[in-house]
Order: sequence, then C-alpha cells, then structure tokens
Amino acid sequence: MNNRYDFVYLYDCKDGNPNGDPDAANTPRIDPQDMHGLVSDVCLKRKVRNFVLAVGGDGRDIFVQTKSPLNPRIADACKEANLPDYKKADGKWDTDKAKGRTQKDIRTIQQKLCARYYDVRTFGAVMSTGPNAGQIRGPVQITFSRSIDAILSLDLCITRVTDTDKEEGEMGRKNLIPYGLYRCHGFISAHLAGETGFNEDDLALLWQSLTQMFDHDRSASRGTMAPQKLVIFKHQSKLGNAPAHKLFERVTAKRKAGVEVARAFSDYDVVVDKSSLPSGVEVLELL
Repeated sequence: MNNRYDFVYLYDCKDGNPNGDPDAANTPRIDPQDMHGLVSDVCLKRKVRNFVLAVGGDGRDIFVQTKSPLNPRIADACKEANLPDYKKADGKWDTDKAKGRTQKDIRTIQQKLCARYYDVRTFGAVMSTGPNAGQIRGPVQITFSRSIDAILSLDLCITRVTDTDKEEGEMGRKNLIPYGLYRCHGFISAHLAGETGFNEDDLALLWQSLTQMFDHDRSASRGTMAPQKLVIFKHQSKLGNAPAHKLFERVTAKRKAGVEVARAFSDYDVVVDKSSLPSGVEVLELL
C-alpha cells in the first residue's frame, strides 16, 4: 500500500440495542454528560471479523473468535516456523522460556500469523500469552462511535410463555433505543500495512465489510442496524497530505430544520464538502 486513508462511517440503529454495556445491565452505552450514545470499536471489529469469516478464502482466517482459545493458534504458528512453543508435559506453557524468546523469532512467528489471519494483519493483536508472539499494531484503527444526537434508552418489560421449572410464564426485560445515528472515524496507515502485509485486496474487503456486515449480523436485540454513509479520504502519499481531523470536519450530519426528534436517516442532512480539497487528497463515497 502506498496511500494513507482516513474515513468517516455513519450507521444507524432503529428499535434496538447497538452495543450493550455489561456494567449497566446491558443497557445501551451512553455518555452521561450529554446523553449521546456510544458504540465501542471492538463491537464494529467483531462484525468485520464475522463478515470476513463468512466470505472465506486463503489468508482470511480470523484469530479472535468467540469461545476459541488463542494460545493454540500461536502454537500452530510456532510449529509452522519450526520454533518451540514451550508447551510442557502437563499441557501448560513455560512462560519463563516463552518470555525469553528473541525478537527475531517473535517477528518470524508474527509473519506466519499475519499471513493466515485477516484480523491480525488488519487490526493487530496482543499475542504475548502462552507461546508468546509479542504484539502487533495493525494499520486499521477505529474510534468509538458517538451518536449525532442524544439518545433515549428504554427499559421494556416482556413476557415469555415457555416455562423452565415453574408452571407459569416468566417476565423479562429488553433494552433499546428508538433511533440513533452513529458516527465513527477510521484511520489506515500505509507504513503499518507494510509491516503486517495488509494489502489492496484486504482494503477492498474492509470496505465491503463496512457496507454489508450489518446484513449478516441480525438479531432481535439489535433491531434494525444499517450503514448509511462511508466517506473515504485517500491520500496520495504514505505519510498523508492533510491532517485527518481537518478532513473529518468536511463531513457534517445535522438534524433537518423542523425535525424535533429524529426517527430515520432521512431526518438528517449529511453534507460532504469537496471544495478546495488539500493537494493530494481525494474523496471517495462508497455509500
């Protein structure tokens, strides 16, 4: 890759919980100061990972999977690189020996992992556990998402007719928001891409993921989630041709005049200012 990229990603959630907070009974994440909604970066990365798994293909395995231990994956890479995995006879790892692994050997193992796992060469990974493959900083970084307006979190009571040990149905609860339009920022470093092997094909798959991943992540608890806008700033150099935060200011999303409470994406005006762009910066709109 010879280009740096920065992007603005807008998506919405209707009658669902986009990202529950386990510290707050799984209610939608909220900034308590202004009541704007939040969605963690790892929430979006999980959806990208799941989409890539669905697409499949060589070099598109996923390192971080639900209820799947990481250390055996690192051990497999050690064996592929003809390096010891430091697993003892009792099945545990000799952490003292693993911590003493040379940086040269760590780099060799990392290359094997990057070649096999899409999410490692894209987002990076902490792999200093078990056999020890150190840490990799990925070229693609995503911020927390924040809603354009304050959101209303509803705690609704539901009933179920199926029984467990009782003869009567039980009560339950569901947390959701009526509507929220969320915005997040992303950054892609060409230099870090060179270190992990992230290439143009991987980039194309990332864009495809962001435009289609919600269609493969449906659940009743998440309501209707959909991508609405993906604005990409492509730089003509590895270092970049303009500060990212200044480019992000060119994308604005505001509630339309006369709309008191937004309940759809059509209630917003989204403007992308393409006038007088800095030299060496190109704007791409994929949504």
